[in-house]
Amino acid sequence: MDIQIRKETPEDYDQVHTIIQAAFKHEPHSDHTEHLLVDRLRKSGAFIPELSLVAECNGKVVGHILLTKIKINNDDASFESLALAPISVVPIEQGKGIGGKLINEAHSVAKNLGYSSVILLGHEAYYPKFGYQTASSFGITLPFEVPDENVMAIELSARALDNVSGTVEYAKEFFE
Repeated sequence: MDIQIRKETPEDYDQVHTIIQAAFKHEPHSDHTEHLLVDRLRKSGAFIPELSLVAECNGKVVGHILLTKIKINNDDASFESLALAPISVVPIEQGKGIGGKLINEAHSVAKNLGYSSVILLGHEAYYPKFGYQTASSFGITLPFEVPDENVMAIELSARALDNVSGTVEYAKEFFE
């Protein structure tokens, strides 16, 4: 299977919309509106076009990942980071490494753009194989209640989260 990862274009939006809906259709911890979140985030100040990537196989889009700007705030400081949300692969293509290729490429692009960390809310068994650790181990929390093992962070540069702690501040579009 030849997978190409590239920057998403406006021509991909309809396909990406369909992929996201299909990928989350049977997810029990989903509100099934992730496709609408992506639409809102594309129009927000948190959107970074270079970090909205698609996976293409034989000329057809089969996956998508989005990283957007967030802040980690505490009483003394505010730190810039990225949120990974969502990542989607067409159900028939899941389990073939496409999601992993999207994650690795998104990390590489983010690091090249000068970002040093990514925070996510996701499956505790999937993301650690890419280097994610519980965010609480860095002193990072989300602004809402979720199981600790599902909130994860990765340092894209060595020691990037040293001396960083606080609560994630998402773009308002996450809550609309």
